[in-house]
Amino acid sequence: MMGSASLLRLLQLASPSLPIGAYTYSQGLEAAIEAGTVGDEHSARIWITEALGVVADFEAPILWRLLKAFSARDAAAVSYWTECFVASRDTVEFRAETIQMGYSLGKLVADLRIADDTLLDILSAQSEVPLPTAFACAAEALAVPHGVAVLGMLFSMVENQVLVCVKSVPLGQVSGQRLLLSLHPPIEAAANHAQQLEDDDLCNWAPGLSLLSMQHEVQYSRIYRS
Repeated sequence: MMGSASLLRLLQLASPSLPIGAYTYSQGLEAAIEAGTVGDEHSARIWITEALGVVADFEAPILWRLLKAFSARDAAAVSYWTECFVASRDTVEFRAETIQMGYSLGKLVADLRIADDTLLDILSAQSEVPLPTAFACAAEALAVPHGVAVLGMLFSMVENQVLVCVKSVPLGQVSGQRLLLSLHPPIEAAANHAQQLEDDDLCNWAPGLSLLSMQHEVQYSRIYRS
C-alpha cells in the first residue's frame, strides 16, 4: 500500500503544473482537430483511448523497464531503453517534444537535489534524455512505487490531452471533466497491459499519428508545438 508521502510525491511528479512545458504540446491532437477527426466529446474519447493504446504498447512499457533499471542502478539498461525510445520518435516534433520535456524534468531532478549521486550520474551519462527516462529517475528518487508511477505518467498524458480538447475543440469544463472520468478504466487497463509485455511485444506502430504529426509541422494556424 502506498503511503501518504509517496502519494504526495506522485501527485507533484504527475502534475500538469510541473514546469516542464507539457501544456505546450498536443501530441498530434491539434492536427486531428484541424482535420476534423476530433470535433466533440465522443470523438475526443475515441482519439485519447486509441492514443492510450499506442502508449501502452511502447512508451509505458519502456517507462516500466526504466523504473526497474534505475531501481537496480543498472546504467547499461537505462542507456539501452533510453536509446530505444529516442530512436522510436519518428517525426521532428515528437522527438523535440520528448527531449525538451526530458531535459526540463532532468534539470529539476538535479536542481531540487532529490536524487542520490548514482542516479544523477546515470541520468547525466545519457547523450539525450527523453521524458520517460527523466520521469523514471524522478520517480525512483522520490520513492514512488513503480506501478503507480506508470499510472501517474498515463494520467498526466491523458489530462493534457483532455485540456487540449477543452481549449481547442472546444469542449466545456463539465464535458472535459466527464471525459476525464470516463478515461480512468482505460488508463488502468493501459498501465496493467504495459507491465505484462515482453520485450519482443513492444510496438509503436501508429502510421496515422505519424502522418498527422508531419502535417502539423507545416500547419498554418496552430498554438501547440506538436
